[in-house]
Amino acid sequence: MRLYLAIPLVLLALLIATSGVAAVTRGWVPPWNRRHVRRVRLHGCGQLVLAFALCWQVIFGLVISNPGIRSFGTLFGGGLLLTGITLMGVSQRAGGDWQGSGMP
Repeated sequence: MRLYLAIPLVLLALLIATSGVAAVTRGWVPPWNRRHVRRVRLHGCGQLVLAFALCWQVIFGLVISNPGIRSFGTLFGGGLLLTGITLMGVSQRAGGDWQGSGMP
């Protein structure tokens, strides 16, 4: 196992998971994201999925040595990463109560 890759990824996943739990439970978003995030709980769920996917990638990419299981696990982890990023992106879109200028 490559600890120089695993330790920073797990610490990053912990940081993202902490922010996700704060968003889901308390509705808190870091100051640099407050202006962009429209749906806080969805953003927190996306962060939790992203943190889980990073840990999944560490387990299947660095710990498991069986090539068949390793490739399946890494592929599934990539799908989870995309799901988390998509949830975070959707949370930044304007909701249905947005009032545009419209046509004059």
